[in-house]
Amino acid sequence: MITSQQMRAARALLGLDQRQLAELAGLSLPTIQRMESSDGQVRGVVDTLVKVITAFESAGIELLGENAPSTGVGRGVRLRETASSRSRKPVPSMLYDKAPIEQAASEDAER
Repeated sequence: MITSQQMRAARALLGLDQRQLAELAGLSLPTIQRMESSDGQVRGVVDTLVKVITAFESAGIELLGENAPSTGVGRGVRLRETASSRSRKPVPSMLYDKAPIEQAASEDAER
């Protein structure tokens, strides 16, 4: 999945405001605002998450999951583990961890 922190960081790297990201992803501004205001991992309809991730990737952003290697070239930013972050639970990545995708799909099916 993607975290709200990753969304804000990706927007900053691209120089986009929330409205521009909404247009790029084909979503409403309130949807982007809701996603970014969440704490940690963004939850929502899988299709919506995929639209945001696809928009970022199309614009040149490489989203990295916990302990995932970077296969891209060029400059980038990665949050390094610190003493205070060791106590936090890792956030799974939609790109590298299949379990969260399957879980999200089953949650969507229940709705």
